[in-house]
Amino acid sequence: MFYLFASIIVVFSILTVTSRRILRSAVFLLFVLIATSAFYFMLRYTFLAAAQLALYAGGIVVLIIFSILLTSHISERFPQIDFKKALFSALVAGAGATLSIVTLLQYDFHQKFTTTAIEEIPVREIGLGLMSYEKNGFVLPFEVISILLLAAMFGAIVIAKKKKN
Repeated sequence: MFYLFASIIVVFSILTVTSRRILRSAVFLLFVLIATSAFYFMLRYTFLAAAQLALYAGGIVVLIIFSILLTSHISERFPQIDFKKALFSALVAGAGATLSIVTLLQYDFHQKFTTTAIEEIPVREIGLGLMSYEKNGFVLPFEVISILLLAAMFGAIVIAKKKKN
């Protein structure tokens, strides 16, 4: 199952960034996020899997599709990318992949997880931590990020509407 979900993520990630139709890219992103939540289910992190499905696969992708339908035509296609941009993008992606692989290979995962016991944190404590404004609370960053995302969506809609006129 791991290899199936990993291959789904790799294939649909590539399709997401190479598709010339923006609505198809959003649907391919949806498949990537669903396969990512499948990894969480395999690890028995049901809270993270449910959050991945509800927030990202459900909420964010629907928001992206809504923004696409609001600002552009469904049949709109991106122009063909010239060779220089494609080559530069491939070099940057290769450098990022190389850096990630080298970092992962240098980290000693086995030693970290065999010497310490992993505690399971109840979902109630995670929820209280997310909504708490006291020490170790995350309500302020949570609200700041939501306002930032809302402002980015409004900005994208305003820019897209100006281009049409």
